[in-house]
Amino acid sequence: MPAKPSKTIVPSSTHEVQYAFFPYARYTSVVGVHTSLVAFTALFLPQTSLLLWPSFADSDRPQSQFQDALTDNPVITLAWIVAGLVILQVWWAGWIRQWCFEYTSRGGTSDEIKMDRYQFDRGRFSRSGRAAVFTSCVALVFHATIVLFGAPSARFVLIVCMESHFPHTSLLAIVLALLSAFAPAYALGSPSFSSDTSSFITRLNWTRLFAELSPRNPIERALVYPAVASLLGAWLGALPIALDWDRPWQAWPLTPLFGGIAGYIVGSLSAISVSTLKWLTEENIRREQSEKQKTT
Repeated sequence: MPAKPSKTIVPSSTHEVQYAFFPYARYTSVVGVHTSLVAFTALFLPQTSLLLWPSFADSDRPQSQFQDALTDNPVITLAWIVAGLVILQVWWAGWIRQWCFEYTSRGGTSDEIKMDRYQFDRGRFSRSGRAAVFTSCVALVFHATIVLFGAPSARFVLIVCMESHFPHTSLLAIVLALLSAFAPAYALGSPSFSSDTSSFITRLNWTRLFAELSPRNPIERALVYPAVASLLGAWLGALPIALDWDRPWQAWPLTPLFGGIAGYIVGSLSAISVSTLKWLTEENIRREQSEKQKTT
């Protein structure tokens, strides 16, 4: 029987016994709803702009009304998406932290579980505040990175560095921070430079997950895969801007924006697929071992 893990980390083991615990049916349904709502937020929530004011699309570059709502004013499109993602990521992070709590409280006495539940409920708002502050700091880092990292085109660098595009870049950085940083900060705790044991363990967890890219259980994959995929998708999404097509959808930062959101969705679905395959493999191994024990 494995020892009960610390309350400050997402548990894992070399044999991944947590697969017997993880609520795959609930996880699959929640991820399905979450990714669907993220896609809806990206594609349909900005269509609300058409109800408030008419579109002023470029007649020289005709496109559908659906595309007009997304490309007519990138800042407004970004603002709608940020508003939707704030709600969705808070909801999703709550599920992740709930699953963490269910595992770390497993195996304790009823009094210990009640105490853990009390601490869990009491620390919800303070943890949300710390996660929001951390996400804001990550957004600042992303903004600076977008400006300084450059791209494979001088034209792209010029577009990014122009002062008139400051709100575009800032909102893109906020979107990427919400997709990659808020849920881990809420579920695992925000990393800090404090010297106490809890902070040290949190830093080790963040290093293992986001520097070494070494998730060990379904909860960790649900955090790492979408975060990494969203940043990779945003980076790949910046490439079409350098093409000299002069299309409305090439306006900064629409392609990195939708590339990051598409990457997040693909990463979430990949986390389900990998975790499910590993769970099926573990179940098959346990079944074979059980049959061998019965025959011997």
